[in-house]
Amino acid sequence: MKFAKRLEWCDSSDVGDILKALSDPEILSLAGGLPAPELFPVEEVKTATALVLDREGDKALQYSSAQGDPRLREMVARRMTDKYGTPAKAEEVLITNGSQQALDMAGKVFLEEGSVVLCESPTYLGALGAFRTYGAEFVEVETDSDGMIIEDLERKLKEIDDVRLVYVNPDFQNPTGIDWSVERRKAFAEVVGRYGVAAIEDNPYGELRFEGPCPPSIKSFDRDGVVISLGSFSKIFSPGMRVAWMIAAPEILSKFGDMKQNAILCSSTLHQAQIVAYNEMFDLDAHVERICKVYKKRMSVLIDSVREFFPKEAVVVPPAGGLFAWVELPEGVNARDVFKVAVEEHKVAFVPGGAFFAEPGHENYMRLNFSNVPEDRLKEGIRRLGAVLSQSM
Repeated sequence: MKFAKRLEWCDSSDVGDILKALSDPEILSLAGGLPAPELFPVEEVKTATALVLDREGDKALQYSSAQGDPRLREMVARRMTDKYGTPAKAEEVLITNGSQQALDMAGKVFLEEGSVVLCESPTYLGALGAFRTYGAEFVEVETDSDGMIIEDLERKLKEIDDVRLVYVNPDFQNPTGIDWSVERRKAFAEVVGRYGVAAIEDNPYGELRFEGPCPPSIKSFDRDGVVISLGSFSKIFSPGMRVAWMIAAPEILSKFGDMKQNAILCSSTLHQAQIVAYNEMFDLDAHVERICKVYKKRMSVLIDSVREFFPKEAVVVPPAGGLFAWVELPEGVNARDVFKVAVEEHKVAFVPGGAFFAEPGHENYMRLNFSNVPEDRLKEGIRRLGAVLSQSM
């Protein structure tokens, strides 16, 4: 039996090790990027579903277009325009099965074996996996607390042949929690436009902002039609529905639409209709505001606990939103070794930071999730990790 060469490019060992550890029900997990299930709007979804089935049950249970429910696309376009200044129209929106499907399709549309993808350092683990499946080679671009350093981005665009894609996660980045400055967003859009290279702005966390309005999206500064903006209902509504979207110029969107139709025909007609009905009957913004209040409090508990229980050499910066806190440990401390001891001896898990870098090294980091753990368990989990770190440092 012969398998495709692309399987050689897939390395799921980091994810596999974490999932194996989490299969133990006794593990206190600060690892996964999961929304809090107790905040899911279960009763409201029941009501919205009843409306859908009464009003349009025959259509909601049928196949639908690959581009997605026109009502949902209009809702997304309006929401993105209002919140991020993204000048979107419904015809520029494609519904996807989670943002992860959009990343997979980007690999199909843009990448071949040896194609170069520029990314932040560190970057989203799921993007590394999605693009490696299509033979991508990654080059990290220097990043600081304001986002990707534009001078390094431009230098690499000048020096490297066959850059097919630039991937960024500018709003409460996974894993660091960094929130790009408006100046960096604007400069990024100008540079990728000038070089004519496709750029993906992946934004599943932007609405989980603890204070103030959302900043303008990178897409809002896109004058050359090269930026592809991704968003999702997974973190603000329901990850199980797998409803997300992309906004792009028509010539790009049509190619993604073809890839989607060939792969899955369409997204769930029912789940799209449920979100439309929910938005008609209830206040999605109020729901997101409730989520943010809970997550902000949990973030504060986690940060305070890190400062109480971790060795003083550990550095953590409170994020202004999102799901994660990023901890820098002293050079020489290997978070993968810490993970093994933490899981086996202390029944607590996190994600070792080295998994988020495209290039080897960088093992002295850890990503901690605060959204899916009650406050008392957060403090206990950090206490356990602090005990492990005290032995390791």
